[in-house]
Amino acid sequence: MKRFFQKDGNLTTLGRQICQALAGVYALAIVFMCFLPQSWYPQYKDFETPGIVQIGRLYLLPTPFNSVVNGDQVDSLYDLWLIILQNLTNIFLLFPLVLALVFLFEKWRSLRTAALYSFCLSLSIELTQLLLDLLIDAERVFEVDDLWTNTLGGILAYFLYHQWIKWHKKTD
Repeated sequence: MKRFFQKDGNLTTLGRQICQALAGVYALAIVFMCFLPQSWYPQYKDFETPGIVQIGRLYLLPTPFNSVVNGDQVDSLYDLWLIILQNLTNIFLLFPLVLALVFLFEKWRSLRTAALYSFCLSLSIELTQLLLDLLIDAERVFEVDDLWTNTLGGILAYFLYHQWIKWHKKTD
């Protein structure tokens, strides 16, 4: 660990290089996960998420906290589990990337900045998905809930970084 982290918990030069490479690879993975057409992925659920609105080729889920608001329309516990799992994966979609960015860039090390940048990243993903639907009918869905769940993931990454630094200060 001493090769990757300084005594204060921040990255060494080698740690920074590895973190930059991993952040780049993960950013590429996000591009594939979020921008490839939905039909290219295996379909695990045979139901339509309640609350989806279709406008031409655009799919929108405009209801905040849709899982709670429209939860009564879900037919089985399995379907409910898939919706909960989708929300959890959205929380952790940006988590690794934001954690890397907080380690790499000092300007990301405030709660306000981490939350704002996470929200902007999430909004960029959602808007790009709409654009892809207009251009190639990628069958992606603009979900309002993705904005807050992705942002929450960024906030959790920020807090993990600060816990990491606090832990390293105690062990000094």
